[in-house]
Amino acid sequence: VQLQASGGGLVQAGGSLRLSCVASGASGNTFSKYAMGWFRQSPGKEREFVASVSAGGRTTAYSDSVQGRFTISRENGKNTVYLGIEGLKPEDTAVYYCAANTRSLVILRSDYGITDWGKGTQDTVSS
Repeated sequence: VQLQASGGGLVQAGGSLRLSCVASGASGNTFSKYAMGWFRQSPGKEREFVASVSAGGRTTAYSDSVQGRFTISRENGKNTVYLGIEGLKPEDTAVYYCAANTRSLVILRSDYGITDWGKGTQDTVSS
């Protein structure tokens, strides 16, 4: 499956963003069988888990650093997963990557099992 993320940009601290990721190459309702997630990589750091949503959308997971500020959701009818971000902090500056696990209904809080990655979208938070 091909993933295209969008919605990044330059935002002041305290602001909000909504990232979108559209999956293509998944026929019929196949997208609804994929677990989806968001990861990020800040300059000089390794890529880290941010959030995930189960195939059916009922189960979500977040890293401790974004819990309460980020919201992941999905619209299976549009083959799209979203990441809502509020209360942005300068440390949220990163390239955000959309990811899919096409072999599982859930994503663990790591990149274990990820089968497909998007190219990433840059979020920059100014203080």
